[in-house]
Amino acid sequence: MQKINIVCVGKIKEKFYGDAVAEYVKRLSRFAKVEIREVAECRNLNEEAELILKAARGKIIALCIEGKKYSSEELAAYMRGLTDSGSECTFVIGSSCGLFDSVKNAASLKLSFSDMTFPHQLMRVILVEQIYRAFMINGGGEYHK
Repeated sequence: MQKINIVCVGKIKEKFYGDAVAEYVKRLSRFAKVEIREVAECRNLNEEAELILKAARGKIIALCIEGKKYSSEELAAYMRGLTDSGSECTFVIGSSCGLFDSVKNAASLKLSFSDMTFPHQLMRVILVEQIYRAFMINGGGEYHK
């Protein structure tokens, strides 16, 4: 079973975001083992980067605005490659200050969901939904249409 880690800076404060993330993690459980790790937001981005990199496992996928934009189908193909190779991966969502260069440099993929900025708590929901969508696409499910 695919192992997917999500490392996030900070905690979810609003219950509705937490509920949405939990729902998609539950849906994903038939395809992958998903673990969400929260690290503390630090005033020093280098310290924050060290916490992120310590928590990361396998291939690192850094969410950053300057990253590559994938369609849902392209993300599904990327995820299929990870699954087929048996690679564990870690998606990283930074703080409102972004990600320190050491995290971006450690990433196998820099991924952007949009040129727009999203609240970091909402980004967790968007990310787990898109991971779920990728597995549904790869499984031939109707969800993604």
